[in-house]
Amino acid sequence: MTLQRASTTSLYEQIVQQLLQEIQRGDYGADGKLPSEAELMARFDVSRVTIRLALGKLEEEGIVERKQGKGTFVAAQQVRHNLDALRSFHESLLLQGLHPTMHMLGHAHCAVPEDVAGLFDGHCVKVERLHLVDQEPIAYACSYLTDELRAVDWEEMAEVPLYSVLERVTGRAVMRADMAIRAREADKALAGHLGVKRGTALLVMERTSWFDDDSCCDRSTFFIRPERYAFVLSGVFKTR
Repeated sequence: MTLQRASTTSLYEQIVQQLLQEIQRGDYGADGKLPSEAELMARFDVSRVTIRLALGKLEEEGIVERKQGKGTFVAAQQVRHNLDALRSFHESLLLQGLHPTMHMLGHAHCAVPEDVAGLFDGHCVKVERLHLVDQEPIAYACSYLTDELRAVDWEEMAEVPLYSVLERVTGRAVMRADMAIRAREADKALAGHLGVKRGTALLVMERTSWFDDDSCCDRSTFFIRPERYAFVLSGVFKTR
């Protein structure tokens, strides 16, 4: 591209448009790394200030992210989770054409802990998983499940969404879920799971799911990297 130096559109805005077209075409490969500032200066024959203005604009728009000491990269796609549909966390990723995977961190048959007392009687099943998109951690999930799942081979079910496991094992459908969303800072353990700094703000989604007989089948808490995830509620109407 040759910049139009007599144009009323500034040089940095022309560079923004050119880089945006290249990003949308997928010109920067699997790792999404853009050329260095020096390479862009030589390519467009402009000053470093102009290049930094262009990259700053792309970063401000959430199109690229600049990593200290590593360069500028195409920003990771943000995942959207519709709150008005009953579907598993994993399914919401699949429906967006992403390539999610799950990594089993641990599972146990245990006494019902105090924070879920009243949802289950006596014992329950605890499952901890890490959700990834393109091999990058996006959420850590801790789930307490009905004791009917105590005989499940969790190594075999490591990549199966929990709703599918529940319905397959019990023969009953998950009919509804209550969800609450809040925020908290990552402690040492969460930071380690998600590859973020300790103290990083995380989204927390607490989901309680029920069978059609109103018995609880699942209490899952998801700790989510917010730069990669957004909750969306569609079709909200004004009350009269």
